[in-house]
Amino acid sequence: MDAVLTGKGISVAYQQNIIIPSMDVEIPRGCVTSVIGPNGCGKSTLLKALSRMLPVRSGQVLLDGGMIARMPAAEVAKQMAILPQGPQAPGGLTVAELVAYGRYPHQKGFGRLRKEDYEAIDRALEMTHMEEFAERDIDALSGGQRQRAWIAMALAQDTQVILLDEPTTYLDMAHQLEVLKLLEKLNKTRGKTIALVIHDLNLAARFSDRMIAMRAGKVLHEGTPEEIMTPTVLEEVFSLKACISKDPWTGRPTCVTYEIS
Repeated sequence: MDAVLTGKGISVAYQQNIIIPSMDVEIPRGCVTSVIGPNGCGKSTLLKALSRMLPVRSGQVLLDGGMIARMPAAEVAKQMAILPQGPQAPGGLTVAELVAYGRYPHQKGFGRLRKEDYEAIDRALEMTHMEEFAERDIDALSGGQRQRAWIAMALAQDTQVILLDEPTTYLDMAHQLEVLKLLEKLNKTRGKTIALVIHDLNLAARFSDRMIAMRAGKVLHEGTPEEIMTPTVLEEVFSLKACISKDPWTGRPTCVTYEIS
């Protein structure tokens, strides 16, 4: 598959604590890719390394074939947006003001918004159904609305690649579906390449084209949901015994865990 984002032999550490000893990984273009694995296995670290938020100790990260470490920050920001876990906005910021930050990589001169910037902001608000909340403070939004506002900012950045670290954390089931359906729509209608860290295996299988299963800083398995959502793979990755069935509505695999192996 054509990879838009590639890690070749990457090693990542926090000070002397090595989280990822050595890894090869690919994020295929035009797909939704979920990264799964137990807590502390390096999922978030991987996303930070691929986005250049965290430098690699060795190896290379390639964005569209170019070494991301050698690319100007503004150029990276024009090609890839990242939504970290639990993002925080300055107090008193409105939704429209937050979304406008997504246009920063495209601004020139004194950083004034131009016609195309306002058009991109309006388009992002419309796509995330946040137009009616444009002038509302971020702090006054519900969890799901706040997450949609952050996604709108990433959309205003107008990149082909969007990385998200646990975008459904702390959301109830309805808001989890709302966020994931939005990401699915962006992928299907806009061709966005999306990679996300997610804990819910059934949601990952439902909304993903590819899944990457990690454990202890290593990729153990990667493939389609049907290839990853098997009793053998889930036991190896999570040390759990699971029953796998087919979702009657989507046809995707779904699991029920019943014992720690």
